[in-house]
Amino acid sequence: MASDMFTFDEQMGELIGRYCIARLRQQPIELDFGGVTGPFEQELVDLLGATGNDPEVVMERFTRVIAPRVLSADSERFLAFIPGAPTKAALLFDMVVSASSLHGASWLESAGAVAAENEVLRLLGRFAGLPETCGGTFVGGGSMGNLSALAVARDTGRRRHGAHQVAIACSSESHSSIASALHLLDVEAVVVPSQDHRLTGAALAHVLASRQSAVPVVGVVATAGTTNIGVIDDLQGIGEVAKAHNLWFHVDGAYGLAGLLSDRLRPQFSGIYLADSFIVDPHKWLFAPFDSCALVYAEPALARAVHTQHASYLDAIHTNAVEWNPSDYAIHLSRRPKGLPIWFSLAVHGTTRYGEAVDAACDIATAAARLIEKAPHLRLLREPELSIVVFERIGWSDDDYEQWSHDLVRRQVAFVTPTTFEGKTCARLAFLNPRTTTTIVREILESMA
Repeated sequence: MASDMFTFDEQMGELIGRYCIARLRQQPIELDFGGVTGPFEQELVDLLGATGNDPEVVMERFTRVIAPRVLSADSERFLAFIPGAPTKAALLFDMVVSASSLHGASWLESAGAVAAENEVLRLLGRFAGLPETCGGTFVGGGSMGNLSALAVARDTGRRRHGAHQVAIACSSESHSSIASALHLLDVEAVVVPSQDHRLTGAALAHVLASRQSAVPVVGVVATAGTTNIGVIDDLQGIGEVAKAHNLWFHVDGAYGLAGLLSDRLRPQFSGIYLADSFIVDPHKWLFAPFDSCALVYAEPALARAVHTQHASYLDAIHTNAVEWNPSDYAIHLSRRPKGLPIWFSLAVHGTTRYGEAVDAACDIATAAARLIEKAPHLRLLREPELSIVVFERIGWSDDDYEQWSHDLVRRQVAFVTPTTFEGKTCARLAFLNPRTTTTIVREILESMA
């Protein structure tokens, strides 16, 4: 009977519970996915059909076929892209959120969950120096956060200038989601040349002063930790120029802005208090599960004017003067309360320990840089500013880097992918997991000898 699907199955619960507990206990965390040795999709085809299967059979197929072919982003050996390393507290509470079937679109439905999420957003706002009245929402990732914030920047700029076509300034080092967002929003991108890979207030001021186009520039995007090499833009200088020219100042801090929780790193984000909006991804350096992005506005009412959705069936959620509907602050409606796992973990561990975990990632990056400098076959290309290290193997071609990367995964040494820096292919180590050790780093570097 169809109703059986909604009845708790003790045996299935124990089956799933055993797997989850075993995975949570795993230490060190296996990297997995050493390369597909042959076709495997056929082993999944027979599972989906008119009739169901025994949960034991389905779970066996997951553990034997699917899981080993997915790289574990929380492994200490996952050093490509920007990894993830959620705390056990955050992972466990993510299970609570799923089991509770929480829907976090409105205050009417989930005031408790929204209030807890708002505590996290206000905490981040306080670390950034934004007004106590700041606020926003959690969305599904940095790309969605940037798109939502830039939609507010565009519409606010249109109203200020009485113009439909507007432009927003950004750096050539900006994340790819910025160009994508501006394209989707039909906003002209004014690319400001970077200086040593950093966007500066002086460069922005020069571009604004020399611009001949009649299309008004209404905003600027800075980055607090570029994805490729971890550079923090001149937030103070950019913010001051933005205020002088009445520009919306958005900071993409998806990766690096979590450094605000570190006493050591916080001074590097000087000027963040000038931001009209910023994002930071808890699933990166705030050690929460995928996928979440905290989107914070200095003046949330401006975002609400842009993003509130109007429909007869939504009238019920817009009747309370004290309501806070997450759906009013980004391009979304239905949503899980993605901020609850980070709320729980922060409440359990406290911000000091989070700052220490961020510092640990930076320490291993610095240690890796020193090891690279001592290796005669390697060359450090840039001193790490946060926790990303770029370097080259002297004499290697693009194919050498590609083969080396595949070999590392095949041997389960590490997941490291090549990148490009100043026109040259090179290696890149993105440290995030505080459990990554110098022993792992040495093993990676020695593989390049």
